[in-house]
Amino acid sequence: MDIGLIENILFAMVRTGTPLLLVALGAMMSERSGVLNLGQEGMILVGAACGFIAAYAGGSLGLGVLAAVAAGIFVSLIFAFIALTLISNQVATGLALTIFGTGLSAFLGAAYVGQTVTGFAPIAIPFLSDIPLIGQALFAQDLLVYLSFILFAAVFVVMRYTRLGLIIRAVGENPEVAHALGYKVMVVRYCAVMFGGAMAGLAGAYLSLAYTPMWSEGIAAGRGWIALALVVFASWRTERILFGAWLFGFASILHLLLQGYGYEISPNLLAMLPYVITIIVLVMMMYRQKNQGLFAPRSLGQPYHPLK
Repeated sequence: MDIGLIENILFAMVRTGTPLLLVALGAMMSERSGVLNLGQEGMILVGAACGFIAAYAGGSLGLGVLAAVAAGIFVSLIFAFIALTLISNQVATGLALTIFGTGLSAFLGAAYVGQTVTGFAPIAIPFLSDIPLIGQALFAQDLLVYLSFILFAAVFVVMRYTRLGLIIRAVGENPEVAHALGYKVMVVRYCAVMFGGAMAGLAGAYLSLAYTPMWSEGIAAGRGWIALALVVFASWRTERILFGAWLFGFASILHLLLQGYGYEISPNLLAMLPYVITIIVLVMMMYRQKNQGLFAPRSLGQPYHPLK
């Protein structure tokens, strides 16, 4: 295996892992505040559809990204209102949101199936992109990949070093105590859910405007569910999410690599690899929870209302 092939694999791994990184960062922020939103898949699809339609009709990729983020936030607010304000079951609400988003995206994008746009093109950073092995993977990507790096760094700093991150963690661990200390638990949770929706919408924009600049139903292809598993795999720690996203991204392209080397394995079986790995990871994490415990926020998924 020569250096050129390794560079191409790393390049594809980062691209494939980018939507997982974006969604997982948003899901992690939401869950650290104590809110379990299983509607990531639906928000990705709505974001991808609205982003593509806006870019196709308006002729602007920037407009498409803004529309995708706005759509993700809007859908997340539906979840927040039902799950937080109306105090419904968060698991059931999230599953319903995924079904809703899948149907809504198919309805909105029905007239655009198979249409294409000129997507985000890679931009090589001088000198840095020439670094052996990692230069092409990290410094010859498109704008949305670079944005994902910035967002990762921002979330890492906020959650580890700022008062805002401390408040979010406090709300997720014990909302009653946080409320007693004067923190607005509902506001924090609403904002965390909205951030998760924005990140899912941005991931959708990446899929339909950069990764494969076209619209097709089900373009998310289960990435929302993989991202949820990724958060568990990372033990709700920001720094581990980046590694996990690239690991799952590598698993997603592994079947193409094996086919290129001529392994006589069914392409359908190889395409199952990322989902099989997801199941294995979840089983391993549940075993760890039983024996050592996880780092999940204590109030994750539990209903709360200050007037209760």
